[in-house]
Amino acid sequence: MAVSSPPRSGAPERARRAPGLGARRLALLGPALTWWLVLLVAPVLLILAYSIFRRGIYGGVVYDATFDNFDRLFDPLYLRVVWFSVRVALITTVLALLIGYPVAWFIATRPARWRTALLVLIVLPFWTSMLIRTYAWMALLNDEGLINNWLESIGLIDRPLKLLYNEFAIVLGLLYTYLPLMVLPLYAAIERLPRELREASHDLGAGAVRSFLTVVLPLTRTGVAAGCLFVFVPALGNFIVPELLGGGRRQMVGNLIQVQFLEARDWPFGATLALAVMVLMGIFLFAQAKLAGKDRVEA
Repeated sequence: MAVSSPPRSGAPERARRAPGLGARRLALLGPALTWWLVLLVAPVLLILAYSIFRRGIYGGVVYDATFDNFDRLFDPLYLRVVWFSVRVALITTVLALLIGYPVAWFIATRPARWRTALLVLIVLPFWTSMLIRTYAWMALLNDEGLINNWLESIGLIDRPLKLLYNEFAIVLGLLYTYLPLMVLPLYAAIERLPRELREASHDLGAGAVRSFLTVVLPLTRTGVAAGCLFVFVPALGNFIVPELLGGGRRQMVGNLIQVQFLEARDWPFGATLALAVMVLMGIFLFAQAKLAGKDRVEA
């Protein structure tokens, strides 16, 4: 006599609940999808559409498809601006890493009761407008500013130093602005680092430098990559700091895009420049994501 299997009552129940469950999930995802479509996808598509048109005689957009804007990207004039922007962003990122790592290490190795207060001090500048902070640096760096006056008062200089309206001022302003974005991911990576690993490396005879290079740095490279990305990407597209601290004498790509949209009224070429910057940033984002994925696989 054949023995029939017991009915699977769970499957029909799940089938009946599936449509309602899918609708609820879609409803929960609705706000995020709307934000993603309206504030990310739609602007990118709009920029992409503008980039293939041309500027009118008196500005505006003439809807004739052309790829001349992409050819203009390789003009030596614009390539110099892009290279200067990349160089300044790289210098800012390297300095932020050299300063931010010791700061993050110091905070992560303090007693737990002090860490929150120290982190608040790191993010405290974000509570003030970046424009106000940039004007404050102008007051500090100009020829009659506090720094030059102090150096003259103690006899170190006879004439004011040219601290403003140059590359040094731009890098300093970007470094001050984005340094907290380097410290925070580094702090998160260092805090998760087991103390036993560092102690084991010392017990096995590794010095402080070798222990850092072979144990600490490899295990915190995800935080290093994230911090470098968080500093490099906004520094590359910043236009307020170069405009104010650089005095408009050295343009970065953010200033160039601003000029194309607001002064030259060449929206198609401005959109092409913005698209090129987004592609460049996308490459760095992809590299950081691959590194993070590799670390998860190894873990």
